[in-house]
Amino acid sequence: MIHVAAAIIVKDNKVLLAKRPDDKPQGGKWEFPGGKLDDNETPLQALIRECREEIAIEIDLTSCQLFDTVEFDYGDKQVVLHFYSVSVFTGEPDGQEGQQVRWFELADIERLEFPEANKGIVERLLA
Repeated sequence: MIHVAAAIIVKDNKVLLAKRPDDKPQGGKWEFPGGKLDDNETPLQALIRECREEIAIEIDLTSCQLFDTVEFDYGDKQVVLHFYSVSVFTGEPDGQEGQQVRWFELADIERLEFPEANKGIVERLLA
C-alpha cells in the first residue's frame, strides 16, 4: 500500500493543480500537489515536505485540515491518499521538478483529466 499526501489549496475561488509528467504513471493528468510518504513520516509531514520540494511553497501547519482519505486500487498498485485543505501558505507556487503548476477557476476543473483516485475529491469541490 502506497500512502500519499495531497494539498487542496484554494485561493480566491481558484484551486492550485500540478500536471503529472508525461513519462510518469498517470502522465499528463492534473493532480493536487503532494507526494508519497517517506518511512516513519506522517501525512502532514509529507505534505509540508512535498509542497516545499515540488512547488516551492511553505504550508502553515495550523491551516491544514484533513479533507478526506481515499483508498484506491489501480490494479498494479494500491494507494491511500490523504487530502488536506490548506488555507495559508507562503511563497509563489512554481514547479520545481519541471511540472506545470497552475491556478484554475473551480468551475473549470471539471473539464480537466485527473487520476481516477482524485475524481471523487474533484466532484466534492464542485458540489
